[in-house]
Amino acid sequence: MSNFKVLNNEKLKDWAQEIFKKNSFNMIDVSSKKETFRRALASGKIYVGKEVFELIKNKEMPKGDPITLAEVSAVLGVKKTSELIPLCHPLPIDHTATKIIMHAENNSLEVFCVVSAVAKTGVEMEAIMGVNAALITIYDLSKIVNPHLRIDNIKLLIKEGGKSGIWTNPDGLPDFLKDIFKQQG
Repeated sequence: MSNFKVLNNEKLKDWAQEIFKKNSFNMIDVSSKKETFRRALASGKIYVGKEVFELIKNKEMPKGDPITLAEVSAVLGVKKTSELIPLCHPLPIDHTATKIIMHAENNSLEVFCVVSAVAKTGVEMEAIMGVNAALITIYDLSKIVNPHLRIDNIKLLIKEGGKSGIWTNPDGLPDFLKDIFKQQG
């Protein structure tokens, strides 16, 4: 019994504060927040070169169609965000959609991923993770033909929900996305 140490209430409080307040990282406490509709749209590009671009366009890639698989990967990326980013809250995703646009002028594929949920915190990281998963999948399926690939310009374009309402990237939105959240919301 000599291994047991009796702690008084003051020492117990110190111990509790050390555990609950002195951590290097903290998941934000959203327990008192109300659930509201949240939506976010992110984008990013991959530059694949002329040869890969033509093979994708003609559905002749050796490992299969990168666009279709990238769209599936985006869904998985969205759903797995809280498992990959340590301080992200797991969220009940209500909707996600991914669109990939091919740009012949610079041999790139541009990925757009939208995510929505009714939650206590935003879905920005889920949208960004969806874009990343899609881009990395395109990279994986394309590197067999051309290992000189570049992923670029991954960013949040617009988000809405919570106290701050709608936030739009100061760099602006592509013309075809202007007022998209207002039309859908």
